[in-house]
Amino acid sequence: MIAVVDYNMGNLASVKNAFACLGSDVIVTSDPDTFHRYDKLILPGVGAFGDAMEHLKERHMVEALHEFAQSGNYMLGICLGMQLLFESSQEFGSHQGLGLIPGHVEAFDRSKFSHSLKVPHMGWNRMFTTDHPLFEQLDEAHYLYFVHSFHVTCSFDCDCIGTTEYGYTFASAVAHENILGIQPHPEKSHKNGLQILKNFIEL
Repeated sequence: MIAVVDYNMGNLASVKNAFACLGSDVIVTSDPDTFHRYDKLILPGVGAFGDAMEHLKERHMVEALHEFAQSGNYMLGICLGMQLLFESSQEFGSHQGLGLIPGHVEAFDRSKFSHSLKVPHMGWNRMFTTDHPLFEQLDEAHYLYFVHSFHVTCSFDCDCIGTTEYGYTFASAVAHENILGIQPHPEKSHKNGLQILKNFIEL
């Protein structure tokens, strides 16, 4: 069974509908005491990093997410949910994250842009991926839908399983043991996004 974590900061309906398209029901839960019942967790997210962490703390979910991570079962963070997996973020101040993946979250450095690009990074872009089960049946480079102003920087290159070019190359998919993350929205990325979610189901 797969559960989507509801901490009042996620695009829950879209994620649930995407799994329904694949013929897989997911449970939406806001009860951290039930996390251990599930085989996989999805941590979605839309909004600001600091607010999201406060919501997780208020709902007593931080410890439950750590316990789930230690169980060895797979967890997938989507967009802001992926960023929350990291140690810290510079978004609107300095904020501590869940610390499940070594690294941090930073704003796009516009000084590195070779031409006029807008932030947030919004729309379709290619993700270049490594040989990872999350990307089975997909080309090495495939288009997905992005909406974000901040991106992750992994402390260890081996944790990066996907990159995207927007002004410069940044990590857009990560895997640290059983903890996975993807910056684009698979639930908004049509066929390619559904394939990623199908692969997650089959892990």
